Amino acid sequence: MTTEGGHKPLTTDLIALDGAPTIKEPCIEFLLDLAVDAGRVTDREQALEDLLAREEDATTGVGMGIGIPHAKSAGVESPTIAFTRVDDGIDFDAMDDEPATLIFMLLVPEEGGEEHLSMLSSLSRSLMHEENRDALHEAESPERVEEIILEAINK
Repeated sequence: MTTEGGHKPLTTDLIALDGAPTIKEPCIEFLLDLAVDAGRVTDREQALEDLLAREEDATTGVGMGIGIPHAKSAGVESPTIAFTRVDDGIDFDAMDDEPATLIFMLLVPEEGGEEHLSMLSSLSRSLMHEENRDALHEAESPERVEEIILEAINK
């Protein structure tokens, strides 16, 4: 899946296998900074405001150790996924009360409604499978994580 402008939504520079903060809001900012550094975000403050507003609407902790903070934002030009994992987990207010150890941030341009829903549902569906979650926990390189996630959202 490539997006308008030819960007893949996820590249290795959007993946951090360690080093993420273990508190929700700083972790969201950590992921956002990966997207900023990768040249995907045109307005960091706007994107952060949109992500945090979405968190206030409803939890993005989907359970099974997964957090998917996401937003449509005028501060982003192309659909983007950033990923990190936190071995000790982060409280994402998941319905199953399990801490999130796999955290995905999805950002899409404001007009990207359909693409946003499509990426979110493909990712969510693929993460229901334990083997995909295990593969992400065991992946030893950003290249392997990219392969797992892109394969999952292209199904």
